[in-house]
Amino acid sequence: MRFLTITLSLLCMVLTAEAAKADRRVAFVVGNGAYKSVAQLPNPPVDAKAMAATLRNVGFDVVEGTNLTRDKMTEKLLDFGRKAQGADIAVFYYAGHGIAIAGTNYLLPVDADLKSEMDVKLGSAINIDVTLDQTMGDAKVKLVFLDACRDNPFAAKIKSNSATRSVSVQTGLAEMKSGEGTLIAFATGPGQTALDGDAGANSPFTRALISHIAQPGVEIQQAMTSVRAQVNEETSKGQLPWGHTNLIGAVYLNPSAAPVATPAVAGAAPVAATAGPTAAEAELEFWRSVKDSNKPEELNAYLATYPNGQFKSLAMARIASIESGAVNTATRNVGKGVDPATFTEEGSQVSEDQIGLDKTKRRDVQRRLTGLGFDTKMTGVFDDETRGVMKRWQAARGYPSTGFLTKLQHKALLAEPQPAPATASVGDEAKPRRAKPAGNVAAGGPPPQGAPVYRNPPPQDNAGNAAGAAFIGGMMGGVLGGALRR
Repeated sequence: MRFLTITLSLLCMVLTAEAAKADRRVAFVVGNGAYKSVAQLPNPPVDAKAMAATLRNVGFDVVEGTNLTRDKMTEKLLDFGRKAQGADIAVFYYAGHGIAIAGTNYLLPVDADLKSEMDVKLGSAINIDVTLDQTMGDAKVKLVFLDACRDNPFAAKIKSNSATRSVSVQTGLAEMKSGEGTLIAFATGPGQTALDGDAGANSPFTRALISHIAQPGVEIQQAMTSVRAQVNEETSKGQLPWGHTNLIGAVYLNPSAAPVATPAVAGAAPVAATAGPTAAEAELEFWRSVKDSNKPEELNAYLATYPNGQFKSLAMARIASIESGAVNTATRNVGKGVDPATFTEEGSQVSEDQIGLDKTKRRDVQRRLTGLGFDTKMTGVFDDETRGVMKRWQAARGYPSTGFLTKLQHKALLAEPQPAPATASVGDEAKPRRAKPAGNVAAGGPPPQGAPVYRNPPPQDNAGNAAGAAFIGGMMGGVLGGALRR
């Protein structure tokens, strides 16, 4: 009976792990700074780039945008709303100007020109309450981060143009209550303003978010405690993030080292957690996403996230080249000559089958993706890993991010110039290797401090183990089969 209990517990853990892998995660990440009617904010685009990379590194499908007009912002929100339906976790992040009128908060697109309360309420701004309800209402867990409490010049303009009536325009944003399964976090308290940070860097709030929310095995509410502490310390107690939560369970954005809830079984050996991406791998992925960029703000986003990163000198050199005009911006225009329908047609298994890719052509697709910095194994099989890489490539090119190719997307991929073979020179990137686990993990012994551990130990050429595995498999099959027959 004890053996049966242990076996069923192990089965439950495997099924739980598989369910966790299938979690659907989507995010809306926008940073607005290039305002047309008031002074520009230099940092929100940098903040958004860093946040988008952080979320992608832990498996989010990110709808991303910077310096969006009202129409473009609405378009991104509609896309996000479609993807967030039934999602396991939906994240909403906004950096830029926001305004509160009569206790209601609004986000401001870059083309907003607010002179009156009417301008805000009748279309120039975006009502946060309505937006969150419409886009994230069906998600199981909703996390909202608003870095929009900056000193807002629109408030003074509205007040000065409303002398004939009383208008309640707040400094900063108004308090918001969260519904079930929701966490809302503001850069600072209600009615207060937050710091934008040094030009070209991250704001204190966003810098703290990207430092803590995706830490392996750290629960989100624990992470937010660390965020508040970091911002409070960095600003010499001049800014304290505020929030409201109605989460009803533990939420991990990076659950790789999170504890696994399992039934207590006397004498059962502990099961090690699955190893997740290392910090070095996350940094390398971020660097690859911006290393060929011609936008200084994207390279500055890397520097802000990794101020002492291994590619710091390369990022600074590229920024200097861009600012001196030495970089040929034409080489980055990968969309040039691409059929416009490529950017709207959504791929599916049907559309991909119509291309007629055999194993050799599939391997060629994987080779080309790897050559462009979207590393995947060249197996000739489009497994889950390749599908994820395809999604990242599609998102980077502005194509619908489905993980399946269309004929036009395949044609566009074939037309993309492949970089020359890397040489052993400055800028060569060595992919970090994950260390092998040390210690007797398979036998239940604890690993040394700092060593990664794995849920399944490497297979051993051991006939006894094979026989044991076959016996357990037979037992489980018999037990489950008997249960189903009842």
